[in-house]
Amino acid sequence: MSVPATMRFIDVRKYGKPEVMFVNTCPVPAPKADEVLIRVMAAGVNRPDCFQREGNYPPPPGASTIMGLECAGEVVAIGADVTRFKIGDRVCGLANGGAYAEYCAIPQTQTLRWPTGMDAVTAAAICETFFTVYVNTFTHGRLKPGETFLVHGGTSGIGSAAIMLGREFGATVYATAGAPDKLEACLKLGATAAFSYKTQDWSKEVLAATGKRGVDVVLDLGGGPYLQKNLQCLAMDGRIVCIAFLAGVVVDGVNLGLLAVKRAVVTGSTMRPRTTAQKGEIAQDLEARVWPVLDQGRCWPVINKVFAFEDIAQAHTLMETNTHIGKIVVKIAD
Repeated sequence: MSVPATMRFIDVRKYGKPEVMFVNTCPVPAPKADEVLIRVMAAGVNRPDCFQREGNYPPPPGASTIMGLECAGEVVAIGADVTRFKIGDRVCGLANGGAYAEYCAIPQTQTLRWPTGMDAVTAAAICETFFTVYVNTFTHGRLKPGETFLVHGGTSGIGSAAIMLGREFGATVYATAGAPDKLEACLKLGATAAFSYKTQDWSKEVLAATGKRGVDVVLDLGGGPYLQKNLQCLAMDGRIVCIAFLAGVVVDGVNLGLLAVKRAVVTGSTMRPRTTAQKGEIAQDLEARVWPVLDQGRCWPVINKVFAFEDIAQAHTLMETNTHIGKIVVKIAD
């Protein structure tokens, strides 16, 4: 397949609400020596995309200014140093930017083959979520088989993947969510119990469910207001990993004595600023530990809704309503 000179991509007139996005054209990127050029069939929609659209999540130096952090499609060109893939391979990748387009260049080390049996829409929903969940849960959080794991926002793309992977690798998983249908979805995903952050004191509920022992690892998407309750329901030597701050970044009313008494670790991370080498290490871990699970048809991303490329504003609007369960995907080509 020949590569055209230009492509469609999602542009923004100015930073703001979803309506500022529109389809524009620009040159197709040329892959660097270590990159593959992907003809994008589908792209995942993620919360950081909304932040970038608002002007609050700038791309790192050297990255594409086009939105989009994950995609799936077909390799149509390769850089001089690429050895992992060939033209025609079907792959999914963690982009540094640029996935909201018909073509996207991604470092080969951040690119993985489609798991067995997957289509483009499902494969497009893997990378941003699974890279983030894996490194924060198993590397920073050090979750081990037999431990207990609390996932906040259990029906988000991140939350749903965390529940499934936590259960798959031998942890007992608890989750929080905001609506009855979402609590039910958490249980179907593999959580032992799920608690409403709107109507229940979830910290007390977690303590009761664990016989007052608490949980070993917390994956926190809430931020500031959650920290005190996370500490209250944390087990001795427990770890709290903060990866989003949807309820706020300011911490008030925290009893820091609990950190010492419980020998707790509170940490956090972001994915996009990591180096290509660091992301490549995560990809290797995923390929070794998670891809065999996906190949067997387990822990596949939950797809909530698929939008046409031209309907990207509707996809962002749905993301910001927080009513979805699982991933939102934009289909770009067959």
